[in-house]
Amino acid sequence: MINFGFYSALLVCLTQAGSAFFCPTASAQTTSEIGLGIGATNYRGEIAPKYQFNNNRPAVTAFYRRDISVPITLRGGLTAGFLRAADDNVVGVDGQVPPLQRYRQTNTKGGLLEASAVMEYNFLDYHFRKAKVHFTPYLFVGVAAFYANTTTTTNNVDLAPRFDRSGGMLGFAIPAGVGFKYALSKHLNLGLEAGVRKAFTDELDHLATQDPLLVNPNTQDWYYYSGVSLSYTFYKILCPDHYKDNKELLK
Repeated sequence: MINFGFYSALLVCLTQAGSAFFCPTASAQTTSEIGLGIGATNYRGEIAPKYQFNNNRPAVTAFYRRDISVPITLRGGLTAGFLRAADDNVVGVDGQVPPLQRYRQTNTKGGLLEASAVMEYNFLDYHFRKAKVHFTPYLFVGVAAFYANTTTTTNNVDLAPRFDRSGGMLGFAIPAGVGFKYALSKHLNLGLEAGVRKAFTDELDHLATQDPLLVNPNTQDWYYYSGVSLSYTFYKILCPDHYKDNKELLK
């Protein structure tokens, strides 16, 4: 279900954003923003096969946005957060810990640093101060590089020699998700965002090369970021070319 939703959001965002490049810019100003945010990172993989709210851990982010047309904004950001998961938190269909997780007894924890570049598609022009609407929902998609350093251990002494692993790794991911922006004033903006990252690795938890009877080698890891942000907008007024030409004639 998450895979279907991820690829659906990706398709919609690319379709909408692609069409926007052929639309004329309806504003005589460009804007850029710098901002900070706080939120939570979350891991999904071998030890947490589904999104689990109780796996959320603190995270912070800093970003820079710049609009290139009315609906399209480019954003670069840095995000740092913690990751954790435990087999004991997995709930089966009977409400209990499934047999595999009960036997494996693994847990993982660590931290992650991400650098991302994404494209946002804004459905409304929330920076247009003469309008009554000063908010917009948006979709985003992009690319990211990350460094993760995690430690995985098990309480099963028979598995400890193979399952107790730790270390850092570099990887790439595709971020995608949804958000909401609200212009509190001419310069201050409040933002809410929730997104997924498809990581092109199965080693966030160091379990990819373990016994296929105890792990699923056919899936890759994911991680999430959701949070709230506050940003400051800078405006640049663009003068129409014909106005410049008329000004030269009046000299």
